[in-house]
Amino acid sequence: SASDEAAIRASFDQQAANWNRGDLDTFATAYKNSPDILFVGTTKVNRGYAEMLERYRKTFPTREAMGTLTFSDVEVQPLDERFATATGKFHLARTAAGGGDASGSYMLVYEKTPQGWKIVRDVTLPAPRPQP
Repeated sequence: SASDEAAIRASFDQQAANWNRGDLDTFATAYKNSPDILFVGTTKVNRGYAEMLERYRKTFPTREAMGTLTFSDVEVQPLDERFATATGKFHLARTAAGGGDASGSYMLVYEKTPQGWKIVRDVTLPAPRPQP
C-alpha cells in the first residue's frame, strides 16, 4: 500500500538523520533485532543484529569516519503484504582523514513486523574507488 511504501521511505530519512548525528545504536533500529538477519558484502556474509552493530562500530569508530550519509534513487517494490525490497544508492561525504568519500548501491529486504518495517536482508556494494 501507499502507506507501507511511505513508511519504508521514511525509514531512510530517519536512518540518515540518526547516522548524521553519530547515533549508530538508533541507526541500527531500522534492522530487525534478530540473529537471522543477513548482510552480504563484497567479501563476507554476516548474520545477526549484534554482529551487524559490532561491524558498524569497528568500521565507523568516529564521527569523522562516519561522515554525512545521504540516500538517493530509492525505489521501493512491495513483494506481498509482509515483505518489500528497496534499492538505491548511498553516499558518505567524509574528509580525507575520515577515509574520504564513499558511495555504492544497496538492495534491502524489509519485513513488516509488529514494530514496523524492518530490514532483514542487506546487500550493500561499494562503488569502486578511483585509482591514483
